[in-house]
Amino acid sequence: MSSNQDSSDDETNDRRKQRMERNRSTIFMQQQQQRNNNNNNNNNATTSSTQNNKASSQNRTGAISKNVSSHNAQQQQSPAQNENLENIALLVDNMRFVIEPSLFTAHPNTMLGTMFGTGMQFTHTNDRGEYEVAEGISHTVFRAILDYYKNGVIKCPPTVSVTELKEACDYLLIPFDATTVRCQNLRGLLHELSNEGAKQQFEVFLESLVLPLMVQSAQRGDRECHVVVLLDDDVVEWDEEFPPQMGEEYCQTINSTAMHRFFKYIENRDVAKQVMKDRGLKKIRCGVEGYPTHKEKVRKRPGGRPEVIYNYVQRPFIHMSWEKEEAKSRHVDFQCVKSKSVTNLAEATADPPLELDASE
Repeated sequence: MSSNQDSSDDETNDRRKQRMERNRSTIFMQQQQQRNNNNNNNNNATTSSTQNNKASSQNRTGAISKNVSSHNAQQQQSPAQNENLENIALLVDNMRFVIEPSLFTAHPNTMLGTMFGTGMQFTHTNDRGEYEVAEGISHTVFRAILDYYKNGVIKCPPTVSVTELKEACDYLLIPFDATTVRCQNLRGLLHELSNEGAKQQFEVFLESLVLPLMVQSAQRGDRECHVVVLLDDDVVEWDEEFPPQMGEEYCQTINSTAMHRFFKYIENRDVAKQVMKDRGLKKIRCGVEGYPTHKEKVRKRPGGRPEVIYNYVQRPFIHMSWEKEEAKSRHVDFQCVKSKSVTNLAEATADPPLELDASE
């Protein structure tokens, strides 16, 4: 019995070992299959990446070839085509000018520099692709002004007046001074330079000396101002008992020898008038008048009335107003006449008398 039981136990152990061996083999085979599958996936991914890299490289090579071909084609264009691509055409006084825009953009403070230096978003061409600029300026003046953009100096042509060149420079915002303009007519050049200098000088006088007096007059309720320009060493001594009888007490004075010398020239007075007109002032007058400085003597007229004699000096004056002149109507309205039988206008326009009832 004992031997039979042992033999059955051995058989059972053998079977158990065989099953374990089979299970171990199965697990090993599954692991090996999994490794093979992973290797295959990695190989496929590597192959796909290599193919994509090759395709990208081919695309880049094609793009580079196209760019090189395009660049070579541009280099093979004619010089006339390159000039058309770089230059712009301007039409001035029915005359065509072909110019490089870089000449204008190098001077951004001028009108043409602003027009062609902002992407040309405010400029438009005509049907022929030309920019119509500098309206009212002749082509001769414009050709001379182009020298400013090329070398910084304008040579005034003999057939062009200095005034015409000055107006063109002001229109195109080009500086007009002794460093930018060369002219054979020195008298005309210096005249324009004097006008520009007088304008700037009077602007200083107006702001620093005249305007405070105008403000004082306005604060008193006046609507105009009369200013007499005296020398620095002028002394005004009026007799309080016998003041001048010409209304000089309403004048205001400025002691400035520089301003007195400025108004010595008639041309400067014209410039001053234009400056005040541009600033919106009305009823402008500039000139020279006598101004009383001190009392010389007092004499008696018949009847005992005193007469005061003052010493007068010739000094420039300016007069201005900041109110518009009222329109004066020349129309006469006769509707105020109530009856043809009434000839007295005062009586006709008077209120009628009140009639009271005596029975009340």
